[in-house]
Amino acid sequence: MAALAAQLDECFIDVAYALLNCTGHVLVAGSGTSHAVAARTAHLLTCCGTPALFIHPGDSQHGLAGAVTANDTLIAISKGGETVEVNYLAGYAKDRGATVIAFTEKPDSTLGRMSDHVLEIHPAPDVDPYGMIATGSSLTVCAMADALSVVLLGLRGYTKEAFGQTHPGGAVGHALASEREDGAR
Repeated sequence: MAALAAQLDECFIDVAYALLNCTGHVLVAGSGTSHAVAARTAHLLTCCGTPALFIHPGDSQHGLAGAVTANDTLIAISKGGETVEVNYLAGYAKDRGATVIAFTEKPDSTLGRMSDHVLEIHPAPDVDPYGMIATGSSLTVCAMADALSVVLLGLRGYTKEAFGQTHPGGAVGHALASEREDGAR
């Protein structure tokens, strides 16, 4: 995770502002382990004041791509940038006029070349068993998404009170309600 600090460059800033300025939906897609990372990223962005939705790249080939509009921004997550389903959705989004952001290790990949912004994310060497099982690399992408979410939280001025309105349930919701009650006394 410490190696990520050196990867926070102008592209990171460009991506943050592209997400901040999105006038449609922020859509997040990935396949395999990147599917889980994409779903988590969409949830975390939403919790931090940037409404986002996971979109399944496989289902995009069966009608779901019709949900993408020119006002949307697609975050496409693919370690190698050659995942067929992800690239289909990214290409479709691009053709529709949406902004496409790639999270990938390979900016010269198919995904990287078709994207408006490429957030190059490099995990430390040898973090994935056999160089294939996305353990450490998926954590690295999650950490980069966390950093983006926190930056956007600040850029939007998204308050704890606003967060409480969208997260009234569970232990978090109860803690926030308790804080409000204590403050009212």
